[in-house]
Amino acid sequence: MRMTKAFGKTLREKPSEAEMASHELMVRAGLIAKLAAGIYDYLPLAWRSVRKIEDIMRREMDAIGGQEINMPVVNPADIWQESGRWYDIGPEMVRFKDRSGRDMCLAMTHEESVTDLARRYVDSYRQLPFVLYHIQTKFRDEPRSRGGLVRAREFIMKDAYSFHRDSEDLQRYYPHVCRAYERICNACGVPVVKVLSDVGMMGGNMAHEFTYLTDAGEDTLILCPECGYAANREVATFRKERAGTVGSELPKVGATEKVSTPGKNTIELVCDYLGVDPTASIKTMIYFPQGGEKPALVAIRGDLDINERKLANCLKTSEVRLATPEELEKFGLVQGYMSPVGLEGFTVVADDSLQEGSGYVAGANEKDFHLKNVVPGRDFKADVWADIASAREGAPCPVCGHPLDARRGIEVGNTFMLGTKYSASMGAYFRDEDGSLKPMVMGCYGMGVGRLLACIIQENRDEKGIIWPVTVAPYHVHLLSLGTSARVKDAAEGVYQRFNEGRVEVLYDDRDESAGVKFNDADLLGMPVRVTISERSLDRGGAEIKLRREKGSTIVPLEELYATVNRMIQEEFERYRQD
Repeated sequence: MRMTKAFGKTLREKPSEAEMASHELMVRAGLIAKLAAGIYDYLPLAWRSVRKIEDIMRREMDAIGGQEINMPVVNPADIWQESGRWYDIGPEMVRFKDRSGRDMCLAMTHEESVTDLARRYVDSYRQLPFVLYHIQTKFRDEPRSRGGLVRAREFIMKDAYSFHRDSEDLQRYYPHVCRAYERICNACGVPVVKVLSDVGMMGGNMAHEFTYLTDAGEDTLILCPECGYAANREVATFRKERAGTVGSELPKVGATEKVSTPGKNTIELVCDYLGVDPTASIKTMIYFPQGGEKPALVAIRGDLDINERKLANCLKTSEVRLATPEELEKFGLVQGYMSPVGLEGFTVVADDSLQEGSGYVAGANEKDFHLKNVVPGRDFKADVWADIASAREGAPCPVCGHPLDARRGIEVGNTFMLGTKYSASMGAYFRDEDGSLKPMVMGCYGMGVGRLLACIIQENRDEKGIIWPVTVAPYHVHLLSLGTSARVKDAAEGVYQRFNEGRVEVLYDDRDESAGVKFNDADLLGMPVRVTISERSLDRGGAEIKLRREKGSTIVPLEELYATVNRMIQEEFERYRQD
C-alpha cells in the first residue's frame, strides 16, 4: 500500500479525550475514529490487524474442536424472557419493537441464541459434546465508555459455547479453552493472568478472567506471589485473623454495656476512644438490593470493608446501593452508631469475620453511644452468614498465608461454567443412554477483539509510538523513500515491486514529505521492519534496515534485501510461535 493512496492520516497532538496510551496512539496513528461515545470506526490499518487477531482466534478455537457459525445481533425478546435475563438486565441492553410491535433487543451476548439452536438440533447424547463459536459485533449501552476500545458500547467479540452430557465432561473440556486463550494472547504479544472472577449476569458456578496487568486497568486483581493464588477483587478471599485470638481460645464475655462515645462516629475514632483494636469492633451499613424495598443490615468486622459485589451475590440481586441519610433517618438510625442489636425489619447479613462467641464494640443505635461486649449469635441473629469482605493488599493469602499483592488490569477474555442455567430454563434437553431426558450442560467463553487490540498497543509501545508484534501488525514492512532524486525513487519503486511480487506485506511511504516527518510516522505506526532508501544508504551499499523494537540498523545490498527481510520477518514470527 502506498501512503499517498492510504485512507486516514497521522496526528502530532494528543487527542483530548484519550485516557490511556493505547487510545492516544490508536487515534494519532489513524487506526480508529470516534463516531459517538463508545462507538468507533475501524480505519484500514486497524482493520487489517483485527482480521489477523480474528484469524489467530479461529486457529485456536478450531484446534480445540470449535465450529464457526454466525448468529444474529437482533434477537426476539421471547428467548431472553425464557432464560429470565430479559427481566434481570437493566438499561445496558437495547430493547425496541419491530414494525409488528414485537419486542426485540440487540444481543449483548448469545447464550439464548445458541441454546435455542441446540434445542432444535440436538436430540441424543450421541451428539454431545460439541462447540460452536462466532465473531460478531455486539452492543452494550455502557453508562460510561472508557479508554477507546477498552470499554466501548459497540464492540467485536469472539464468543464460544460448549455443550456437554454432564458436568464431568465440561470440567474435562474447560482447561482446553483456558489454554487456548493463553495461546491467543501470547500470540498477540499480550501477557495475561488467569484469575477467578464473578459469574455476573452470565450465571453458572465458576468463572475465570484472562487479565492483562497494567496500571491503566479498571479491574483490581488480588495475587499471591508465593503460591500463585489469583482472583478478581470481586470474588477474592483471604484469611481473616483477629488480633490477639490466633491460636487461643475465645474468652468468656459478659453482658453488653452501653457507653458514651460523644462525636465518635467512625471505627477509628471510637476504637481510639475506647482503647480497642479495630478487629474487635463491628461496622454496620444499610443497603438496598436493586428493585427491592426491604433493606439489608450488613455487619462486618471494623477493620474490613464490604465488597458490594459479594453482597449483591449473597442477596441474589444484580446490584446493591447504600441507604441515603434520609432513608437512615426514616428508620431512626444514625450513621456511625448503628448495629444489628435490637433492630427488626431488616435482612441481617453478617460477614464470617465476626466470630460467634467473641465480644465486640458496636453501635447502640443511638447517637453518641456504643455497646461493649456485643456477641454475635447471642446479642443478634444473622439471617445470612457469608464472606462479604473486600480483599486488599497485604492481607494473608487464603491458600498459603503469604501477604497478597493488589494489581490493576484489563479483562481480555472470560470463561464460564454455565451448567444448566440456560438449557433447563429454555428446554434444551437430550435423551441420555438410559432413555431419560436431561438438560445439556454448558460452558461459555468470550474474548473481545477490539479490547485485545487496545491491550496489544498498550503493552507494545514506547515514547515514539506503537511497536507491533509481527503476528498482528497491519503490515510487516514500512518502506521509506527519502529524497527526490531519480536514483532514490527508482530504487525504492523497484524494492516495492519486488516485495509485492513476493507477497511481503509492505506499507510504502512515497509521500513528498521531509525525512523527519517520515521517520516520525514510521515510529508512530510501528511496523516490525523498517527499510529506508536514500542517497546516503545507496552510497553505503544499499538499503538501511532495522527492527522497530531495536535501536540499531544495518545496510543490506538491494539484491539481498528481499531475502534478508523475509528472514527477519520469519525470525520475528518465531518469537511468538506456540509449541
